[in-house]
Amino acid sequence: MNNIRSTLASVWRIAKPYFNSEDKWPGRILLATLIAMELVSVGLDVLINQWRNRFYTALQDKDWDTFKREMLVFCMLAAAAVVLGIYQLYLNQWLQIRWRNWMTSKYLREWVHGANHYRMQLVGDAADNPDQRITDDIKLFVGQTLAIGIGLLNAVVSLASFVVILWGLSTILPLVLFGVDISIPGYLVWGAIIYAVLGTALTQWIGSPLVNLNFDQQRLEADFRFNLVRVRENAEQIALLKGESAERERLSERFGRVIGNWYGIMSRTKRLTAFTGTYAQAAVVFPFALAGPAYFVSKTVQLGALIQIAEAFGKVQDALSFFISAYRTMAEWRAVVARLDGFEGSIAAAEKLADDPASIHAKPASGGEIALPQLLVKLPNGAPLVSANRISFRPGERALVTGPSGAGKSTLFRAIAGIWPYGNGAIEIPANATLMMLPQRPYLPIGSLHDAVVYPGEAAQFDAKRVRDVLTAVGLPQFSTRLDEEAHWNRMLSLGEQQRLGIARALLHVPQFLFLDEATASLDEPSEAALYRLIDEELPKTTVVSIGHRSTLDAFHQRSIALVRDGDHFALREAARVTAS
Repeated sequence: MNNIRSTLASVWRIAKPYFNSEDKWPGRILLATLIAMELVSVGLDVLINQWRNRFYTALQDKDWDTFKREMLVFCMLAAAAVVLGIYQLYLNQWLQIRWRNWMTSKYLREWVHGANHYRMQLVGDAADNPDQRITDDIKLFVGQTLAIGIGLLNAVVSLASFVVILWGLSTILPLVLFGVDISIPGYLVWGAIIYAVLGTALTQWIGSPLVNLNFDQQRLEADFRFNLVRVRENAEQIALLKGESAERERLSERFGRVIGNWYGIMSRTKRLTAFTGTYAQAAVVFPFALAGPAYFVSKTVQLGALIQIAEAFGKVQDALSFFISAYRTMAEWRAVVARLDGFEGSIAAAEKLADDPASIHAKPASGGEIALPQLLVKLPNGAPLVSANRISFRPGERALVTGPSGAGKSTLFRAIAGIWPYGNGAIEIPANATLMMLPQRPYLPIGSLHDAVVYPGEAAQFDAKRVRDVLTAVGLPQFSTRLDEEAHWNRMLSLGEQQRLGIARALLHVPQFLFLDEATASLDEPSEAALYRLIDEELPKTTVVSIGHRSTLDAFHQRSIALVRDGDHFALREAARVTAS
């Protein structure tokens, strides 16, 4: 029961924002229309139930006039049911796509916002495979929430409607046991209730493990798909290392987990289906077993009333057995709800981490420089990594940061960029300053080369001539005529070519502060020197801070800052000044 309450609370928390959003009125109107149509649908079921009594009684009495009239009534009821069903489906799908569109936009906005997607990875794996959460899980949540919600409404209204009918029929139809008429008020209703309660209890007992099994299945499927994508993305390196056998083994191992969990679902589903199938088949004859003696023995009821009783009993029993018939869907739905709830929780945790005043935070600088007055960068486990005391990067200067591998140089850059929250202290950044970080492997989005070079800017911000000139300047004249070509550029280009594109991106955007994290390490020294001279010429007012290990970089920087061991961590220290070329 606590699990059900928790699931319903999560559903309300996930669903409520849509119906209070900017799209709330279309959503509310569509939902209200669907509810009204479902009520009309139940009303039609009641009318058809009453029609069956009249129709089968006419057949029994061989009443031709009544038979013709009831055939006409059925045609009208059937036509109304068909039209209603068509528009119920259409409006349901319309609400689904609007709701899914809003949820997808919301999750994308919260996930890919202010480096939150990166911090979520640091927080942990509570939101593993966000691609699946935003695609499959949202789709399933919207569709199954509507299906279960509308189905539950139908069950409640049908129960209220047909219980009245069944109770009324129970009063005119005595229970016959061993040839004796026994008067039990509403015995047909009580029979349906007892039958459904026993079935529900047994279904819960047999099927409860399906919730966790479905949750694990979605997680394992997503993990397997993610690793398939990784193999595709790193095909060249795997081929060079001849790692196909190792990758097959790893993928087979992950798929083996998928198969193992699926066998668990199969086994549990087999037991559940065996019970629910038996339950459903027995429900067909159960009302005849109760009412049949009154038809055959005491002859107190006509065929039409017997058929009406069977259908009304079936409707009551179906309503009471809603939990049984929808159990497998609800098990999958609860797993989807848990995954989306975990995703939202991970988003909130990452945002809280960024807003924590005790973590690293940025504040406006009093001057035009980036200052680290008293900063301590830590690892996620709380261990100190890098400290900086009264270090600053002044406008237009060139600074080289050196230190051993693993000392925390890249993590320091992440902290300055505002995406690494672990630690304490402030980073003072001039108001409205533009920063650009170029890693060793720059990100190039799939699409046209023009879009890849100007990223994250819009293509319209930079005319094609300017982009071609910059590509030629960084040593890629062969690509200047391919700006409209679409490709997966991270896979097509060598790492050296990608790094040249990264420098081209910096020249286009002209940031006030440019941080190069071994951004030219894959180039030979003459090519690297040519790019640094190009930066000096094209970006004379830009502050350039580089991470590098080559001694030849000294000639292009005015300052040298080293990370040196200081107890249990590394500290930034000013090194001897060098003369810029």
